[in-house]
Amino acid sequence: MPEVKLTAELRTEFGKGAARRIRRAHKVPAVLYGHGTDPVHITLPGHETLLALRQANALLSIDVDGKSQLALPKQVQRDPIKHSIEHVDLVLVRRGEKVTVEVQIEIEGEAAAGTLVDVIAPTVSIEAEATHIPQQIVVSVEGAEAGTQITAADLQLPAGSTVQAEAETLIVNITNVPTGEPEDETAEGAEAEGAASEES
Repeated sequence: MPEVKLTAELRTEFGKGAARRIRRAHKVPAVLYGHGTDPVHITLPGHETLLALRQANALLSIDVDGKSQLALPKQVQRDPIKHSIEHVDLVLVRRGEKVTVEVQIEIEGEAAAGTLVDVIAPTVSIEAEATHIPQQIVVSVEGAEAGTQITAADLQLPAGSTVQAEAETLIVNITNVPTGEPEDETAEGAEAEGAASEES
């Protein structure tokens, strides 16, 4: 995953009033922490940050006073109505460092006719190098018949990545498309015939 460079400003004002002023200036209040360092309160450019965080587990290169540090979004607070970003918690990472993140499952291909693809786990927790986090994990269901089950052990991961789940954890289940209830229809038909006989 490519790094997204963002230039930050150190934040000296705190509280709800200060945060509102930052947002009115089309910027985002954020905090940068990790590796035993004291939290650093910063302000990020609003539009660039919004674009960067559209991608889950975006690797950010944060420039603060001419010093660049790599970070991953830990928590993103969004306005429930406007969907704008209100605050971001960023955790520091180093090149080569292993991190545990949730990655989206992406279904590829068409299962056999008459089947239903049930994604049991839409995301999966993996351990990967901070600079090599996959954007998604592709699962092919091409031609899969009913009864096919894809587990954590079946997932194809990039080199250096491992699934943080039991091998037998069910990820995708292929089943038959549910059909009608012929037994009920037969029963209803029998009842109708019985009523007609009584009337006659």
